[in-house]
Amino acid sequence: MVGEVDCRGDIADNAKKWSDGVEKKINKHPERKANFINPSGIPIKRLYSPVDTYNVGYIEELGFPGEFPFTRGVQPTMYRTQYWTMRQYAGFASAEESNRRYKFLLEQGQTGLSVAFDLPTQIGYDSDDDMAIGEVGKVGVAIDSLKDMEILFNGIPLDTVSTSMTINAPAAVLLAMYIVVGEKQGVSSDKLRGTIQNDILKEYSARGTYIFPPKPSMRVITDIFSYCASNVPLWNTISISGYHIREAGSTAVQEIAFTLADGIAYVEAAITAGLDVDTFAPRLSFFFNAHSDFFEEIAKYRAARKLWAKIMKERFGAKNPKSMMMRFHTQTAGCTLTAQQPKNNIVRVAFQALAAVLGGTQSLHTNSMDEALCLPSEEAVQVALRTQQLIAHETGAGDTVDPLGGSYYLENLTNEICQKAEAYIQKIDKMGGAVEVIENGFIQREIQESAYKWQQEIEQKKRVVVGMNSFHVEEEKEGDLQRVDPQVRLTQIEALNSLKLTRDRYKVESSLTSLENCARGKDNLMPYILESVRSYATLGEICRVLKSVFGEYAQVKTFG
Repeated sequence: MVGEVDCRGDIADNAKKWSDGVEKKINKHPERKANFINPSGIPIKRLYSPVDTYNVGYIEELGFPGEFPFTRGVQPTMYRTQYWTMRQYAGFASAEESNRRYKFLLEQGQTGLSVAFDLPTQIGYDSDDDMAIGEVGKVGVAIDSLKDMEILFNGIPLDTVSTSMTINAPAAVLLAMYIVVGEKQGVSSDKLRGTIQNDILKEYSARGTYIFPPKPSMRVITDIFSYCASNVPLWNTISISGYHIREAGSTAVQEIAFTLADGIAYVEAAITAGLDVDTFAPRLSFFFNAHSDFFEEIAKYRAARKLWAKIMKERFGAKNPKSMMMRFHTQTAGCTLTAQQPKNNIVRVAFQALAAVLGGTQSLHTNSMDEALCLPSEEAVQVALRTQQLIAHETGAGDTVDPLGGSYYLENLTNEICQKAEAYIQKIDKMGGAVEVIENGFIQREIQESAYKWQQEIEQKKRVVVGMNSFHVEEEKEGDLQRVDPQVRLTQIEALNSLKLTRDRYKVESSLTSLENCARGKDNLMPYILESVRSYATLGEICRVLKSVFGEYAQVKTFG
């Protein structure tokens, strides 16, 4: 029992009497809705009491912060020792432009960097490729070679910041570039701190920036696990991501169920590749969305921590507590932002960010108010960062650990989400695991059905979105929006051509041939990718070599 109260006696009887009495009054004063149901389809009772937490054993289900099953947090003191890392996702146009934005954010008090790459970089194309036309520098920074990476981090000592990179299919290449930039700065790889997203499974089911088929992609990922365990020990080798699953339209329950199912697949692949679970699991990290249903989100984070701890201990036999500890980054929900009355987005983001903090996140990105219209302006990103700083320094939300723990509603909801997500994972297990259900389209269809239901509720005004389907005002067209100059592509191509004329052609060809031979065999790919990067082989050239061996993935059809 959470409160060590015997709920089978007086409290249960009195709760029923109270409820019966309220029911009689409802005929005269009806409630706003006949049924209150949260976005995951979980019914919400009028009131929660100790009766609703009777089955939640404190030691087994909650425990203490920093202890298994980590429901109340992964550190014993949480934000009383150190606030979460404030890490704004940023990158656009060229490496020079993005470098200027990073320095601005660091001057404003940001405590970690988060790199957004443009779409060609995310799917392994150089800026001069025909496939890159119209997209160079548009939703992130264009990185074609080590040269761009050197410019991106010029004047930013890599031993003083931690850097998160949202990169998946070519994650090994971008990580190699980061390692070599560190070498050139005199920072050895064992001092580098940060994260690569490196979560390809959610790309197949929710996001779409994949290159290779699942099997070779899993090899690349486990090679990264193995290489980093020995050479880049402080680096988080994967950020298993529910964020994009949620942005694609899943519910909160589906977000953690599908994310943890992907996590199980990665752990199984690494163990199959011969790695001991406790050598790589402490560097696994997660990435979740912060949506708008305040209590559902807080409960979601607590449920995810508990469920992952039990999976690692009971299913995989992990011994090191750090292998069971779910550490996660959170980003507020981009899909909840509206182009109408964009200043309302500041308030939405503040609520979502507070939910992430009360749920115990380790780092946080707050979206900017203008992101439904354009890339964030400097003013908008400053307000977004200030939102985090206000929560940290003015609300007192971090002054005690898990401040909402023990709430009858929150504990009941944590338990419900945990059980429903666990049921999903068991279903996925029976169907053959995450890779199998992605290949047959099960997860994609589940997400699509939830997204369709959500959109119907908005269009039928069963779900109010302030400023969009209700509470309209006359608005002038937004001016002065942040735009990327189309000239960026031409400048990028010019730099790429210059690089190809000045680099050692023999070294490039030799390193790429060695990489191809490695890909055809079983050796770890990372040392060969590092040598290719050092020779200034481009991202496109490296990915082209790997595609020639691994092939390319074709999306599974989920309609018709």
